[in-house]
Amino acid sequence: MMHWTILLAVEEAGEKGGLFDIDATMPLMAIQFLILVVLLNVLFYKPLGKVLDDRSAYIRNNQADAQERLSKAENLAKQYEQDLNNTRRQAQAVIAEAEAEAQKIAAAKLAEAQQEAQLQREQTQQELDRQKQEAMQSLEQQVDSLSRQILDKLLGVAS
Repeated sequence: MMHWTILLAVEEAGEKGGLFDIDATMPLMAIQFLILVVLLNVLFYKPLGKVLDDRSAYIRNNQADAQERLSKAENLAKQYEQDLNNTRRQAQAVIAEAEAEAQKIAAAKLAEAQQEAQLQREQTQQELDRQKQEAMQSLEQQVDSLSRQILDKLLGVAS
């Protein structure tokens, strides 16, 4: 069956002068093709190309904006980190200063307390020494009085 159609096509081509006959249909077909190309170009390819170009430009702009925003965000993050580090350093300095001041105050209070304790010890020692002297004087008077009484009794007994 396939062979018959090929034979019929060969016979048909042989009758009219060959495979390509140049008559009025060939230029008409060329004109139709050119019109089709122009119409496709105007109606399809140029709008499609414009849409693709617009989309490409939109993507480029969005990427540039995103890159710029990312750069700004990174700069802000670095700045905030630096500010945070500076604040931490300042806080550490304030804490160290407060600790040093607290140590000075504690040392001053301790020295004051030691001086007060020393003063109280000295006062107590002086009071004890005074009481001891009074007790000694009182004892000496009592000893003198007792020795006179003993002497008087001894001399009174002897007389």
